[in-house]
Amino acid sequence: MPINSQLKLKKQFFPILFLVSLAFTLNNSYVYGQKNEVGFFFGTSYYLGDLNPNKHFGLSRPGIGGLYRHNINQNVSLRVSTYWANVEGNDAVIQYNTNRNLQFRSNIFELSTQGEVNFLFFTPGDMETPSTPYIFGGAGFFWFNPQAEINGQWFNLNQLRTEGQGSDLYPNRKPYNLTSYNILFGIGYKFNITRQFTGAFEWGLRRTGTDYLDDVSTTYPDASVFNNNTVALEIYDKSLENRGNNANFQRGNPNSNDWYSFAGIILTIRIKDFSKTRCPAYN
Repeated sequence: MPINSQLKLKKQFFPILFLVSLAFTLNNSYVYGQKNEVGFFFGTSYYLGDLNPNKHFGLSRPGIGGLYRHNINQNVSLRVSTYWANVEGNDAVIQYNTNRNLQFRSNIFELSTQGEVNFLFFTPGDMETPSTPYIFGGAGFFWFNPQAEINGQWFNLNQLRTEGQGSDLYPNRKPYNLTSYNILFGIGYKFNITRQFTGAFEWGLRRTGTDYLDDVSTTYPDASVFNNNTVALEIYDKSLENRGNNANFQRGNPNSNDWYSFAGIILTIRIKDFSKTRCPAYN
């Protein structure tokens, strides 16, 4: 056969070979992709920020959640999660800035998506791939509401504008939103328990898009911005020394946003796919 004819024949078959290869790849991905899981998370949560700059697991509180995982192949999975936590910070306990003497607590409700990458081949329910370490990363949104306590009663700090947000005296300090985004990443170790159940140990960190998870960010405002609001005057400055006379002195660090974390156990169960019919002998 002439060389030109051979080249022409190859050019004609190349698109066909490419489409066949693509179809085969997508089919394999589809077949494996039917291995879906749902599960729950139970563990602990904590916060890092102006009231706790660096003590991981300091003042840890319970955290729970639910998740849906879609396994693309033996190394890659996609996940949607919703988590709840109650985090807190306390200068008297963490002892980073004891004279400031501030405290807070906040519920956190998170909705996020993540990608997981297994270091080893892993199939949920397949005891021939018993376990693997993995890493994950993603992003999400969360709702929070910092509160502080006076004589056993808790007050919403966002409403008190404790750093003069929205006042004429501090026009550049805008009231902060109680929703924000996060960028998350972490490590874990997953393992097959039975053909139906898979477990994992996981630790993940969230860098938030706000510096007001703890209601602390910039400097103490002048007390006049509170217009004799007794609750705000009681909460905004609780210094052990020079209380009420710290206007324009540093209250927090505006150069870094707050973080929070979840660490704990995940238990998932495989969802049977009723859309596919297989030979009984295969099953």
